[in-house]
Amino acid sequence: MKKERNQLKILLIQIREDEETQREELNEFVRYGELQSEQFTVINAFETPFFAPEQAAEYDAVFVGGSSDATVRDPKSYPFVHSIAGVLKFALDKDIPVLASCFGFQIAAEFMGGKVILDKPNMEMGTFDIELTDAAKNDVIFHDTPNPFVAVCGHKERATSIPEGTTLLASSKICPFHAFKFNGKRFYAFQFHPEVSTEDLIERITRYRDRYFDRPEQLDEMKAAVRPSGEAQKIIKKFIDRILLV
Repeated sequence: MKKERNQLKILLIQIREDEETQREELNEFVRYGELQSEQFTVINAFETPFFAPEQAAEYDAVFVGGSSDATVRDPKSYPFVHSIAGVLKFALDKDIPVLASCFGFQIAAEFMGGKVILDKPNMEMGTFDIELTDAAKNDVIFHDTPNPFVAVCGHKERATSIPEGTTLLASSKICPFHAFKFNGKRFYAFQFHPEVSTEDLIERITRYRDRYFDRPEQLDEMKAAVRPSGEAQKIIKKFIDRILLV
């Protein structure tokens, strides 16, 4: 039975150690999804590294956020990546809608058939032009998105391949895999941050500047170069309107 917006229940998996960024990320999904915080059940992977994939069945969708605190390439140090991958695989099998952003994208790529590498020389940190593929022209989320559009990016790792049975939807000049979907499923993964605005980015990267920049002036250079990314934020609402409320 079709649900109303205020009836949706979403499982949000966060991979954030500090409480300020946890609150910010939740508020971003709330704001751009036009939802209420009470509609989200949050699992923080650092606090709860082991959780059963079957609990995803209780929700209308699974959202996975980003992380400046972990890597998908070191599951021994971050064992929760297996728990998150288990949820994503369960959701794919049961056709539970998934919106995976940044770290969520990388888990989907690395643990569902693709590959993620560290590529710090080509790190994307700031706002970048995201180019859509021909397949995006007929996609339910992207068909009315300008090409290219500006999105917030913040990652040192990137995918070099994506899982079989997926369609590539977007890329950038230095990151060939920026968005994909599983064919015939309601599962979308975004390397860029559809939930993060330019203002959100500046605040967060200022907090994390020592993790990403080798020189103090790099932060000022990034701030001067960023551009509005409002088109990317529309993706959250489109996902809810066109995937969850149909």
